[in-house]
Amino acid sequence: MSEEIQELRSRGVKVIAGSVRKPEPTQKSFSNGPSEFPILYLQPVRMLILLRALALLTAHWARISSLLARVLMQGKETPTLRLKAFLHTLLGAYYAVLLQEHKVDHIHVHHGYFGSWIAMVAARLLRISFSMTLHGSDLLVHGVYLDTKLEHCQFCATISEYNRRYIHEHFPEIDQKKIIVSRLGVDLPMLDAFPRKTAPHPKRNFNLLAVGRLHAVKDHAFLVRGCVRLRDSGLDFQCAIAGEGPERQRLESLIRSNRLQDRITLLGHMRPLEMDALYREANLVVLTSSSEGIPLVLMEAMVRGTLVLAPEITGVPELVIAGTTGFLYQSGYLEDFVRQIYFLQSLMQFRDRPWINRLDWIRHAARVQVLHNFSRPDNLNHFGNAFLQLIAPHDWSSNHENPVLQQI
Repeated sequence: MSEEIQELRSRGVKVIAGSVRKPEPTQKSFSNGPSEFPILYLQPVRMLILLRALALLTAHWARISSLLARVLMQGKETPTLRLKAFLHTLLGAYYAVLLQEHKVDHIHVHHGYFGSWIAMVAARLLRISFSMTLHGSDLLVHGVYLDTKLEHCQFCATISEYNRRYIHEHFPEIDQKKIIVSRLGVDLPMLDAFPRKTAPHPKRNFNLLAVGRLHAVKDHAFLVRGCVRLRDSGLDFQCAIAGEGPERQRLESLIRSNRLQDRITLLGHMRPLEMDALYREANLVVLTSSSEGIPLVLMEAMVRGTLVLAPEITGVPELVIAGTTGFLYQSGYLEDFVRQIYFLQSLMQFRDRPWINRLDWIRHAARVQVLHNFSRPDNLNHFGNAFLQLIAPHDWSSNHENPVLQQI
């Protein structure tokens, strides 16, 4: 998100970053721009602003009446979700008050969670347009009130062709012309044109690496169960998991109960330079998520010449082409996951020369895939072009500063 903000600012757009909450002291701010660009936070809520928000709601009730009707009387949402949507409607009015003095022309919001409802309400009250970017779980798992958000957004960017097709299939009433694919990307490190990995020596461990927040959707427990199978089959391996999150205690308990303390290491949060070393040392990067967009961790591994194994879900096959740029397994099928790891390890351990050459070409093809389709600079440029064309299609000039709100 911060890269997209900087991309738009480099084109002369005044971007006012916004967030529901202030980041924790240990978290990096998503906007590192000049101090003249403010960051607006909804919390803590100030009473005077709240009173002004209620007055704004009263004065322009008609502008959001259809949204409130959707919240209170339509759809199949639970009472809890309806109450949350109603409260977020009030926060939308609060946000609109904060934005009034900035003369904002357009609001763009990342993710389709309730923050997008806040942005939509604020835009309706201010009579301006809004757009959003949908990633993975916000569309495929937690798509609450997405029908209304898609109906009222000026355009919707999403990160994969799979997501675009999903929207078309599940929301056929939405004008598909306003759904665009805006891919994510990674920076390209300086590597040889044909990055090669040394095959593990027969007496060396086979190094697995998983990267991701320790959250249930990442399903690291599946990886632990896979490691049990690998150990019991006699495979000599080490598995490192980089990331931190609420599942850490549960994973530690699972690792202990399966006596895998000598095989699996929870590394916690790692700095970029440390991650670079981990990617390069790993023989295989594995992904076990039950829901994803197109994971950056796979791109980061592939561009460094490390083989990847990922579930065949959502947009992942757009990046990992089985047998060409990496390897896929049937999601949730432990036998397939373990079989693929064992197969790849055996190929490298016994130095099957035709397959070693084949794996080198897969590594090369993976890097070319990222270079051509998932390069961060290129995709940021495409995002900037599409964004400006969609919010100001007729009379845009780089010399004209257009206020935009970027919210997360």
